[in-house]
Amino acid sequence: MTTPYYVYDLDLLEQTLQNLTLYAGNYKIHYAIKANSDFKINSIISSYGLGADCVSGNEILHAIQCGYDSKDIVFAGVGKTDAEITTAIEKNIGCLNVESLQEVEVINCIATAKRKHVNLAIRVNPNVDADTHQYIKTGIEENKFGISPAHLFEIVDYISQSRNLCLTGLHFHIGSQITNFKNFEFLAKKVNHIYAILNARDVKIKHLNLGGGLGIDYSNPTGNSIPDFETYFNVFRTHLNVNSDCEIHFELGRSIVGQCGELLTKVLYVKQGIYKNFAVVDAGMTDLLRPALYQAKHNIQKLAKNKSLEKKKYDIVGPICESSDVFRENYSLEELNRGDVLSIKSCGAYGEVMCSSYNLRDRPKKYYLMNEKKSKSVQGLRLAYPTYCSLKKTVRNKMSTH
Repeated sequence: MTTPYYVYDLDLLEQTLQNLTLYAGNYKIHYAIKANSDFKINSIISSYGLGADCVSGNEILHAIQCGYDSKDIVFAGVGKTDAEITTAIEKNIGCLNVESLQEVEVINCIATAKRKHVNLAIRVNPNVDADTHQYIKTGIEENKFGISPAHLFEIVDYISQSRNLCLTGLHFHIGSQITNFKNFEFLAKKVNHIYAILNARDVKIKHLNLGGGLGIDYSNPTGNSIPDFETYFNVFRTHLNVNSDCEIHFELGRSIVGQCGELLTKVLYVKQGIYKNFAVVDAGMTDLLRPALYQAKHNIQKLAKNKSLEKKKYDIVGPICESSDVFRENYSLEELNRGDVLSIKSCGAYGEVMCSSYNLRDRPKKYYLMNEKKSKSVQGLRLAYPTYCSLKKTVRNKMSTH
């Protein structure tokens, strides 16, 4: 197979989903489709009873095609177009998470024209400064996402006066790739405060959507292939203080699919600089944007290992005409040669889904790994896609020959 290409381990995906649903208990989980929109992956996720968290009209339509129930779909996003709002209303999704008064006014106009009742959840910024990259912090008080608690009742009052809108929930999201659980404890306590204020005003909240943000271990993907869902949910069970009839929702993405994907790439050239060694590979920021966008550090492994070779440090760089097209700097690997194949780990989330054709590059293909004995949901996929099982053998054989 021609590199670069993605490989998805569907066995690990199912193990992760089983672990997730075990510890989530009666919490309602929505999968954030923006993390990975692959049809097969989403069909498996929906078969576990998860809902979908969508941020575009096309994601709503895709979610329905992948088997998610419309009533379990939530639509978030700071810039919903009129057409996307119309799609959400016509498809009778469970809830729209709203982020400004003007957005609520537009939804009201469309809902009134269509004589539809629409459930809304207000996205509130709890002013929790999460320990994560500045580009993926979303819960601070002044942010393009959500609203400040100071403006909450302006929107609550508007919704209460509408015949076509119903306030059913509150929505919170403080950021992504969070591994310090104290951040989630702070979130729970802020939610308690806001929930209590609304209760005191006799504003009934049927559900709280606490977002996602749970990170994965990029440095040790093999040793920590499944996130610590048990501790994550226990934080909220311990610190969240709301009425027992209030449903608790989460919208997890990266933590579900992040570790099940990897990107395979081949070394094109080994270039010796004055002070550095460069390994130029055939994958670039068009295939995996995270390192260039977030300075993300993925674990990279050489597939055919030879212990007799000494380790050297390389800047592992792509072919794109941008200086930021760098996967790792001063990264230690066994000596590399032209033709060696590298595996970039933890690419199941925000990898393939963010690919582009910049430089008129071809988009990478994808393959799937899976055991023969699977659940009914996966067996159904196997029948629908005849190459589904054979691909794993091809990929493993190809990987073993390098």
